[in-house]
Amino acid sequence: MAAKRRDDLLEIVQDILKLDPKMRFAAIIDPKGNIREGIMKEGKTNLKSQKEEEHFCKQAAQRRSMRKEFDHSLGKVRYVHVEREKVSQMVIYTKRNIVYFTMEPEMPVNTKIRLITKIKRITASI
Repeated sequence: MAAKRRDDLLEIVQDILKLDPKMRFAAIIDPKGNIREGIMKEGKTNLKSQKEEEHFCKQAAQRRSMRKEFDHSLGKVRYVHVEREKVSQMVIYTKRNIVYFTMEPEMPVNTKIRLITKIKRITASI
């Protein structure tokens, strides 16, 4: 299968950000941790510098590799959720990429689960 074009990835991250007004940032990351596409929602301020964002994405790819060690005994990771004081961070693994997105922290958990389900559908082909 051919790699998704950058325009296609931009459309995917835009669709993710449109899912809820409290979404902040969305990115598609390759297995090496490089950001293939990422955008901040209009009107939101990035809480990390570009260098910090790139470093975080590299670490997300490394953590994916480390988590795979437990797939056989515990099952595959469905998603990763980190709740911080200023932001909620979510990571979903697709077959070939990592989907990273952030949202405002005060969002109810059931809303977050609904968003994760929708984002998994949107990103299933990447």
